[in-house]
Amino acid sequence: MNAAEMATNLEFASKIATVVNLFKREFPDAKSDLKPWTNDPETLELVDPESIDIGFHFPGISKSWRSRSVLIQIRFYQDPISSFRRAIGIEIAGFSHLGEAWRLSTVENWGFVGKTQPSTEVCDKLKHICREILQIFNQSADC
Repeated sequence: MNAAEMATNLEFASKIATVVNLFKREFPDAKSDLKPWTNDPETLELVDPESIDIGFHFPGISKSWRSRSVLIQIRFYQDPISSFRRAIGIEIAGFSHLGEAWRLSTVENWGFVGKTQPSTEVCDKLKHICREILQIFNQSADC
């Protein structure tokens, strides 16, 4: 779901802003997009209501990124017994003009898959950002 629509209270909006700032700290050329999904019926059918989706766009295609845009999807789970909502994983996908170029999932081995991969330096930074995002959203139960 678009991050802009998930910012329903001050604490959650602050956490989303922190994610954007984390990414921009490592990749200052990136332009954030808090509404990466369009509101047409076909797209809305694919949107996960238990996630926050943030897009980042770069000026041109970088050799270290091997993509022009990145979509970060933070997935959540709400425990029905305790009502605690926590981040359970992150998916990051890089896109070029040819479509999806690569993907990182924090589920299982935190590995990159795809036609290409970002440079080792970018991969390491993305994994570090993922660890920080999980920590940010799992600090309290008020997500």
